[in-house]
Parts: sequence; C-alpha cells; structure tokens
Amino acid sequence: MFTILLVDDERLVRRSLEKTLLRAGFDVITAENCVTGLAAYRTARDEENSIDLAVLDLNIPNFEGQPAPHAGLELLSKLREQEPNLKVIVLTAYDEVNKAKDAVQRGATAYFVKGRESGLVELIQQLISK
Repeated sequence: MFTILLVDDERLVRRSLEKTLLRAGFDVITAENCVTGLAAYRTARDEENSIDLAVLDLNIPNFEGQPAPHAGLELLSKLREQEPNLKVIVLTAYDEVNKAKDAVQRGATAYFVKGRESGLVELIQQLISK
C-alpha cells in the first residue's frame, strides 16, 4: 500500500483531500500542523510503516504552534532530515511562483495549487511512476 502523509490546518480541506486520496487507493495519515505532521511521520517510521510521499500545506501552524506563513517549508526541511529521498508536494491556496521556486529549492518534489483535487491525484501518480 502506498502511504501519504497529508498535513493541512484547514479541517474541511484536509478531510476533502483525504477522501480524494483514499478513493484513489492510497493509505492516508493526516495531521494539522508542523508538530503533529512530524510526529505522525516519526510514529509511522517507528512502527515500520513507511510514508511514501508527503503533501504539505504551505501555510500551517509552525513548530511553536503559531500560524505562520510558509511554515510548511519548515516541516519540509525536518522531513528531509529524516528521509532525504522522501517525495514531497507543497500545497498552497495561492499561485505564488516565488514560493514554488523556494519550495523546490528546499527539496520539494513538486508544488501544487489547491482547488483541483483530481489534478493532485494525477501529480501523485506521475511521481509514483518515476
């Protein structure tokens, strides 16, 4: 089973994305901020369940629990420390080209603008096949 870590602080968005990914046949672990996202990753690893790909919202609460712009990039860096080869997609509600470049420079595999969930599934399937 291919397992995805999904981190988004908006409950309704997180639930909608989770349903879409589950319907596409993926196993999904969800979290709402940097702290719970990193903890979920470590728990899965400690239980010898691999997370194959992470989908991180760009703007989530940071490691201090405060809402922070671009905190998803902090989580990206921490996940890369744990697993340098982990595929990571950074999500945002805004089409910010500079942030896309920043995310990729920090190790994101891809960048996706929220809103077209089927496009996210297509992107994940492309990354899996590489």
